[in-house]
Amino acid sequence: MTIFQNINRLVSYALKTGLIAKEDVTYTQNRLLELFRLDGFEGAETPKLPAVKTSDLEGILKELLDWAAANNVFEDTGIAARDLFDTKVMGLLVPPPSDVIEIFETLRADFSPKKATDWFYKFSQDTDYIRRYRVCKDLKWKAATPYGALDITVNLSKPEKDPKAIAAAKLAKQSGYPKCLLCPQNEGYAGRLNHPARQNHRIIPLTLNGEKWALQYSPYVYYNEHCIVLNQKHVPMKICRATFERLLDFVEQFPHYTLGSNADLPIVGGSILTHDHFQGGHYEFPMAKAPVETEIKFAGFPSVKAGIVKWPMSVIRLDCAKKEPLINLAEKILKKWRAYSDKAAFVFAKTDGTPHNTITPIARRRGELYELDLVLRNNITTEEHPLGVYHPHAELHHIKKENIGLIEVMGLAVLPSRLKKEMAALSDALVAGTDVRADELLAKHADWAEELKRKYTFSKDNVQKILKKEIAIVFSKVLEHAGVYKRSPQGKEAFLKFVQTVNQK
Repeated sequence: MTIFQNINRLVSYALKTGLIAKEDVTYTQNRLLELFRLDGFEGAETPKLPAVKTSDLEGILKELLDWAAANNVFEDTGIAARDLFDTKVMGLLVPPPSDVIEIFETLRADFSPKKATDWFYKFSQDTDYIRRYRVCKDLKWKAATPYGALDITVNLSKPEKDPKAIAAAKLAKQSGYPKCLLCPQNEGYAGRLNHPARQNHRIIPLTLNGEKWALQYSPYVYYNEHCIVLNQKHVPMKICRATFERLLDFVEQFPHYTLGSNADLPIVGGSILTHDHFQGGHYEFPMAKAPVETEIKFAGFPSVKAGIVKWPMSVIRLDCAKKEPLINLAEKILKKWRAYSDKAAFVFAKTDGTPHNTITPIARRRGELYELDLVLRNNITTEEHPLGVYHPHAELHHIKKENIGLIEVMGLAVLPSRLKKEMAALSDALVAGTDVRADELLAKHADWAEELKRKYTFSKDNVQKILKKEIAIVFSKVLEHAGVYKRSPQGKEAFLKFVQTVNQK
């Protein structure tokens, strides 16, 4: 198709998805003509808008970018450069922040918080901030484990930069603006080779615990309506009383959402510790389905129902009809845990002045109740385990080596893209009976493969199902490795010992 046809296809897409109104058509066409350095449409009249489908967007953008690169509108140095330019294109279709906020708040006030988030999530996809055509490439499945069904995803939607793009990014000018990927200043930002463009990105201001926060979605959506709630100030992650207040305030305002915080220490925290933020969404995680296996009581909190959750990590669950008792008890548990050491269980609050204990908190509504799950974390390292004692150990690195953050804690594995190719090759090797250890790509899986061959007889019909099941079991072991008391010789006894200290004055 010609450049003019594709411009009109894109305008038709914007009209179909509600990004623009019919009164905006000519204005939008002219802005796109300007971007592509065109003086006007061919012929005396502007051609009529063609019918398009939402799924046509990827193809439309590809053809527009191919033409733009061939005609020197931008320099195509790889996927990073193409993402910068197509985001600039989409930015011309997106209404200003004030309009987006007005629509969201009107839906929230006149209908419901869910109606508002439903609209905002679709909007964030329609603008191509969430790239539907990439997200759908992720591999996803559920599989049974001793802790119930866990969610597994192999992340294929986050593009891997090719060597050409990496070299270009290395030469790009460094900038301290925005300070990080979560700062509100990303809204509308043009980006650069080492920082994504965000002209098509919008955020919704929120007030949590009397402070200025904002709601947005993750562009990689590992689960339904994967949202990020960020502090409007660039301040570091910190788990404290205010964290519990903010989390419970959010789930009061948006009771259909779960919201949690990564821990605030390296190894057990998320990938961005420099900017205070939460993650959540309209999704029931496996942890939320896990039952309480041992009920416990905390002195002075008769209205709070508490228990230890049947989960591969060390989780205390608190339920209450009111927020204040939950906040008070959560703060007490956090303070006790920060200072707690138990040499026999290899739990040390500090070594050489470096703190190790923290909590990963998750908030949700359970009917009329408020619920908090408090996951005990410790980031101590040793010579034997330099990446962390309570971190996946070396024998599990063939599947998962990265930090265990909030999403994994809740039972959703985000596994590296390399596994798609490796599992396909491993499937063939297991069926053919070839030597996995001799294969450079698969050697890391050799011990695991030998264990599997002792358990199963593989065929083309069953190999994929077995591998998916066994990957989930490996992930449950990954979580056990991150669980402070799960591999301790004292186990639950040591866990209950800590609980008893919370009851001490």
